[in-house]
Amino acid sequence: MTNLLQSLSKTIHISLLLAIALFLGLHFGGDGFAFDRYFFSWLFRYLHVLAGIMWIGLLWYFNFVQIPSMPNIPDEQKPAIGKVIAPKALFYFRWAALFTIITGFIVSYLNGYLHQAMTLGIGSGYGKSTAIGIGMWLGVIMAYNVWFVIWPNQKKALGMVECDPEEKAKSAKTAMLFSRANTLLSMPMLLSMVAAQNLY
Repeated sequence: MTNLLQSLSKTIHISLLLAIALFLGLHFGGDGFAFDRYFFSWLFRYLHVLAGIMWIGLLWYFNFVQIPSMPNIPDEQKPAIGKVIAPKALFYFRWAALFTIITGFIVSYLNGYLHQAMTLGIGSGYGKSTAIGIGMWLGVIMAYNVWFVIWPNQKKALGMVECDPEEKAKSAKTAMLFSRANTLLSMPMLLSMVAAQNLY
């Protein structure tokens, strides 16, 4: 067991196998599931939640842990963050953001509310469409910030793209501010998503 848990790859593969075994147990132990639109809606919602956990989890890691801790880290140790940890975290961060948005759009399409949500329920009645639409628009804005503001500026701040020290410092500040903006939007976004599923 220790050997398995020391390997992230093995741990993830076993977790996936357990999830599949649980799914098969629920499928064959009960009345079964039809592999129809509802099934695929469930499947993409599951993937949407997984990606969203990775995305917002890393967003909160950056803002609650890494950024506030940087001033307390000795200068000689900071390259470990900038050269090793941050690039890896940013890789999962940006792709999880994109995957969250794509799976969210697929879920809304499969459930027939994509258009109503993206128009915030205008002309088709407010309520659930407005709530989920606000969440979707906030998610889109946040993902845009990740890919087109935070990531390009982080590449400069981390030295992945050559630039002068002044631009590097400016890029680090811009990336931080937009990361904070995403943190600011994260709770309203999550509230509207959960409200749409549970209050209407």
